[in-house]
Amino acid sequence: MNMDIVDLRQFYATGLGGLAQRSIAQSLKAIWRPMSQERLVGLGYATPFLDQFKSDTERTIALMPARQGGVHWPFGEPCATALVFEEDLPLPDSSVDRFLMVHALEHCESADETLHEAWRVLAPGGKLIIVVPNRRGMWARVERTPFAVGRPYSGGQLVRLLRNNMFTPTAWSDALHFPPYNRRFINASSRALERFGRRFLPAFGGVVIVEATKQLYQGLPVRQRQSRRVFVPVLSPQGATQKNQYVPAAHQLGDTDPLSNLGQSD
Repeated sequence: MNMDIVDLRQFYATGLGGLAQRSIAQSLKAIWRPMSQERLVGLGYATPFLDQFKSDTERTIALMPARQGGVHWPFGEPCATALVFEEDLPLPDSSVDRFLMVHALEHCESADETLHEAWRVLAPGGKLIIVVPNRRGMWARVERTPFAVGRPYSGGQLVRLLRNNMFTPTAWSDALHFPPYNRRFINASSRALERFGRRFLPAFGGVVIVEATKQLYQGLPVRQRQSRRVFVPVLSPQGATQKNQYVPAAHQLGDTDPLSNLGQSD
């Protein structure tokens, strides 16, 4: 089950959403060093966190799942957003240096296929970072937040999932140690609660954050696969179904690198 893009935007526009964004962003900064002249891709709803990294990168792109919906990003700049299917990303092999998943892995139909795609597009030595709801945390149990939608994970489950898909976990962090309620007392004490939780109760944070490195000593099985889905523009005229109705084929990409122009500003 995916959360709609409208609901995600509304949550991060609230006071509680702003606190959650700040908490997760601090943990991400602690794990990832500055990415000078590297290519960064975010999958899911990662735009609240891509803003803090994109100034150091060579190029930053936001990929949003088709079931979730997409929005223009970054605001006031040329659009660097694409609507995609998680198991069939429109990127060449080994074309990305960093890959960030937020509100993605817990919603995808097949976690294995999604991680296979992340492995394929990452360059040798590329880094993957995943932010998922913690199955032990309170945030996965309160339905008013997007972290209660989808499948929560424990640290052990993430380790097995990553190793089964040719990634080696290299760093761990956590966030959201304050209760998921929009109360004045919580807003005022969130920083203190966050520091206390990270030091004494890291296993009970609202989200688990893991960094993993692409393994190169395992071979990726060769699979021939055709996309199971077709994009249908929601704003196109939808008349009555006609017999032998012609549906134009999807536009075929050429041999050029699709990252060559996407996301570049003047």
